Amino acid sequence: MRLELATVPGDPERPNEDWVSAALPASGQGGALVVLDGVTPPAEDDGCVHSVPWFTARLGGALVELSGSRRDMDLAEILSASIRRTADAHRSTCDLSHARTPQATVALARWSEHAIEYLVLSDAVLLLEAPDGTVRAVLDDRLDRLPPGSLASAATVDGLLRNKEGGFFTAAADPAVAARAVTGTVPAAEVRSLAGLTDGASRWTQVFREGDWAGALELLRKAGPQGLIDRVRELEAADAAAGRVRLRRSKTHDDATAVFVEM
Repeated sequence: MRLELATVPGDPERPNEDWVSAALPASGQGGALVVLDGVTPPAEDDGCVHSVPWFTARLGGALVELSGSRRDMDLAEILSASIRRTADAHRSTCDLSHARTPQATVALARWSEHAIEYLVLSDAVLLLEAPDGTVRAVLDDRLDRLPPGSLASAATVDGLLRNKEGGFFTAAADPAVAARAVTGTVPAAEVRSLAGLTDGASRWTQVFREGDWAGALELLRKAGPQGLIDRVRELEAADAAAGRVRLRRSKTHDDATAVFVEM
C-alpha cells in the first residue's frame, strides 16, 4: 500500500488550521484517513479561549483513535462521539453556543479488506478511484446551493448560514451535525485508490479548472500530495498577478492539505 500526505499553510506567518492523519494498523488489516479544514474566525470574539489548531488537533485525534478502535461504530457515530469529546474538553471555559465557536470541515475514510467507508461534511473532498480509472468525487454540495452573493467557502460564508437549516454544516460543538454528513460504503474491490483534499488543495479542479477529478487524482499519483499543492500555489500566484480572475474575493493562498492512498 502507498500512502502519502502533505499540508502547507496559506501564510507562513500564521498557524496552519488544516489537520491530517492516516492510520495503518500493524496487522495490515485496514486503515483510516482524516482530513480537517479549520474554519478561520473573523477578528471579533468567537466565545472560545482556544485556537482553531487546538480544536482541529483535538477533533482529529479523536477521529483517528475511534476510527481504528471502534469498528462497531459507523463513521457518523464516530464523528458525533468525537465532536462530543472535543466539546467536553472546553465546555467549562468557552461559549460553545457562539456561531463562530471553533469548527472544521471533515473528510473521513476507513477501509478493511471488504469495504471502504466514507464521510464528508462541508467543502472537503474525497476521491474514490475504481479499478478502471473512473473517479467519483464525494462532495457535500450545500455551500454550492447557498443564496446568490454568498462566498462559496466554509471559511468565508456569513455565520448566520452556519449549522442552520437552509445553510451548511460543519463540525463544531453539536454532535447531532454528524447526521448531516454525506456518508456511504462501497466494496473494497471497487476502489484501487482514494484521496482526501481540503478546499485549499481542491482549488486545482474547483477554482482553476486545470483538470477534472480524475486529472487531480492522476496528478496526486504522479507528483504526490506536495506536487499537487505546489501546482496550486503556482496557479494562485499567477492569478493574483493577473488581477484575480479566478480567485476574486477569495484569499490568495489558503491552507492546503492532501492525502493519497493507493490500495
